[in-house]
Amino acid sequence: MGAELQGSLLGGFEEPGLGALGGVSRTELGRGAWIDVLPGWLSGADEVYGRLARDVPWQAERRQMYDRVVDVPRLLCFYGEDARLPLPILAAARDQLSAYYADELGEPFRTAGLCFYRDGKDSVAWHGDRIGRGNHEDTMVAILSVGEPRVLALRPRPGFGDSSVGSTVRYPLGHGDLIVMGGSCQRTWEHAIPKAAGHVGPRISIQFRPRGVR
Repeated sequence: MGAELQGSLLGGFEEPGLGALGGVSRTELGRGAWIDVLPGWLSGADEVYGRLARDVPWQAERRQMYDRVVDVPRLLCFYGEDARLPLPILAAARDQLSAYYADELGEPFRTAGLCFYRDGKDSVAWHGDRIGRGNHEDTMVAILSVGEPRVLALRPRPGFGDSSVGSTVRYPLGHGDLIVMGGSCQRTWEHAIPKAAGHVGPRISIQFRPRGVR
């Protein structure tokens, strides 16, 4: 895809594997929203990045923006409930997340949306995953990142009052890091991948969601 991962130039790959989820660190954001973060949950993340960059049928999309049609600044691929994921390690990650969060979520993660941020010019604007049930129900979105770190920023959604942690929080995610957004996070907070200046390596995110959440 023309996006070379710097880490892949440094030597051999590590076989992909998953750590235990018991080490996640939870931050209460306020208004019923929370995030769990686990750095390096996926080992061998450079190998996973390379396979996904090469083998996923990435799509470049265009969307209406006011009075014109513009390119979406990232590549996309969506795997629905019945679709086979591109790597067995991703199916294992989805299943492990479903088991760990079963009591809180009450249902399994079922879909996987992949985003390919090729460089610092690729981004996603402030939003919440509020298409479908996420607009009126507590839910979860789990994001696994491979490739070079990019900042995922979160801020309170306008009109939902003060937060427990301040106005904006930022997490540099890559190389197998995991973040899970839960509770009311999709309704009361927004998240974004801002554009980044200078030389920024490529990153792929894998977003696991339950049924009816986009």
